[in-house]
Amino acid sequence: MRRIITAALLLTAACVSLPAAARVERIELLSRQDFAPGIEFGDAGAYEKLRGRAFFALDPNAAANAPVTDLKLAPRNTRGLVEFSAEFLVLRPRVPARGNGTLLYEVNNRGNIAILRQLHEASFSNDPATVADAGNGFLFRRGVTLVWSAWATDVAARPGDNRLVLRAPVATKDGAPITGKVAYELIVDAPRASARFTGLLGTAYPFASDGDPDVVLTERDRREGERRPIARAAWSFVERSEGGAASEIALVGGFKPGRIYELVYTARDPIVAAAGMAGIRDLLSYLRNNPLAGTPAPQTNLIFGISQSGRLIQTMLLRGLHVDEDGRAVFDGAFIHVAGGGKGGFDYRFAMPTRHFSVLEDHIYPTDFFPFATVAARDSVTGAEGSILDRARALGAVPKLFYVNNSSEYWNRAASLIATDPDGERDLPPAPEARIYLIAGAQHYVGALPERGIFANCVNTLNHYRAMRALMLAFERWVRDGVEPPPSTYPRIADGTLVTVAAHGKAFPGIPNFRLPEGNLRPPRLDFGSRFETDRVAEQVPPRIGKPFATLVPKPDADGLDQGGITLPELLLPLGTRTGFNTRNEAAGFPGATGRWDGSFLPFARTEAERQASGDPRPSIEARYANRAAYEEKVRAVATDVVHRGFLLPQDVDALVSEAGGLYDRIMARDPADRSCGYLFDR
Repeated sequence: MRRIITAALLLTAACVSLPAAARVERIELLSRQDFAPGIEFGDAGAYEKLRGRAFFALDPNAAANAPVTDLKLAPRNTRGLVEFSAEFLVLRPRVPARGNGTLLYEVNNRGNIAILRQLHEASFSNDPATVADAGNGFLFRRGVTLVWSAWATDVAARPGDNRLVLRAPVATKDGAPITGKVAYELIVDAPRASARFTGLLGTAYPFASDGDPDVVLTERDRREGERRPIARAAWSFVERSEGGAASEIALVGGFKPGRIYELVYTARDPIVAAAGMAGIRDLLSYLRNNPLAGTPAPQTNLIFGISQSGRLIQTMLLRGLHVDEDGRAVFDGAFIHVAGGGKGGFDYRFAMPTRHFSVLEDHIYPTDFFPFATVAARDSVTGAEGSILDRARALGAVPKLFYVNNSSEYWNRAASLIATDPDGERDLPPAPEARIYLIAGAQHYVGALPERGIFANCVNTLNHYRAMRALMLAFERWVRDGVEPPPSTYPRIADGTLVTVAAHGKAFPGIPNFRLPEGNLRPPRLDFGSRFETDRVAEQVPPRIGKPFATLVPKPDADGLDQGGITLPELLLPLGTRTGFNTRNEAAGFPGATGRWDGSFLPFARTEAERQASGDPRPSIEARYANRAAYEEKVRAVATDVVHRGFLLPQDVDALVSEAGGLYDRIMARDPADRSCGYLFDR
């Protein structure tokens, strides 16, 4: 009977047509099925999964679409509108009345779903269907409707990965191909005969001419180093078995660590990249005002983004692409996680959304650029003034905002710039609509590497997802119900908790055989030519590199733990030093540079005798805690306090205490001579 009902619904809902003036022209519902069959998520009951495709039509002359670069150069239908489509996925209560009225849209990361791995600590899947995919059911038990859709123009699905794919328009000049220079940078962590040049899961633009006559491959030894051409006869493109533009190069003698390679050529067929943001906008606008397969419109729309996805939200706010063609805001609140000070290359001709600044690489892409803060600031180098919210204020549509970064983002994502002036000399308070939080001692993601890999140290295993659940709950209550969230908690210049890298090094304890990073990310100002700011067209490729912005990092305490942010029980009662940085080792090349996402865990000595023998200045575990039971008792007590401050949920305390006790045992049983990192994990 369930299958019969579903089939009938699909027949009636498979082609939902809208009035001619609509921005979402049509919704195709491709499948509708039970999610995690047989499971009831508290008061919300059972969930269902919908997959479909949304068909859009943008008016190139509408003021709301002015930020969509090259939209006027895209093919138009008979009504003068630009058409494109995007896949989407919905998880929602099967009985609409049992939902809580909140729609939470996650901006996917390179076509991949991330929120269920983070807030639900579930298994990874781009096609969630099972109990394992539901994880702890955190959002489902609250009755939240989750939505994802394709937006990235350089994502291509591969068999079995179920990544969400956007079919975006291509710009032309009176029907003829548009051409322009593109540059791709790459490094390798070990010698390789061939290497991808398109970044993280990205695709390449096709060559303007057959035989790629003007392509140049260079190498250099550092970011600012001189580019040395590599003879054309020494390398070749690797043909893709599935066809399309090549994304990999083979080099005679192989690629070597410690070098930055760069490929430059003339490409054609620029995709209208910002159509992806317009598609998110218009799908949210549609869902806010139209029932989808019989479900009432939500009362509250929230948007959430991790890393690249958070940078996309920042760019939407900067460009005003969170307001639809009718002048309506499409989300009420935005939760931006581990995006640092970044926005991204999401809205220019020949954009490459997958690329982003790091300490070591990708400084030729427009990722971190002024303005950064939610209140007005001035760039002393260019004289520009403004804030990230200027366009939103002009449109009368400033959403409530959560900026949540981990320690890694102060080292690798220029996070300090969201709360300081561009010279790093004074604090800038967040706008009234914004809250800023640092989860101290956490890395970009929850680490799970049993070996050191390319790093000098074991990765940081601090589970910040528990804090994220508490923050998400506070965020939803603030936006939906007006309940004030915990006050902003992050390091500041004024109280001495936000400092230069040099000052950090002086304050950090002298841990034996530990190498501090040479620096953090200091985003350079980039010059792409005179048309870039006005038309979003880069004429200077690669760009000229200008003076960097000044960025700061949290000041460490005597144990090397970051100050000024949310301090979780694992830092209040530490078993070792947890940092937001991890340096590359000699074999991986560029030793002293930090990895893009990873932090370090450096356990304390087990006993005072062991500490003294090694010369470690940090008190031993023996000196801090009598035994595991005493340690767990202390952890539970401080966890209760963290719950009261709003950064931990009561239901997460037992697991936290148990995990802390397990790590205590594994460290105490560890052979200090063993440099592997397996002891960090409960096997």
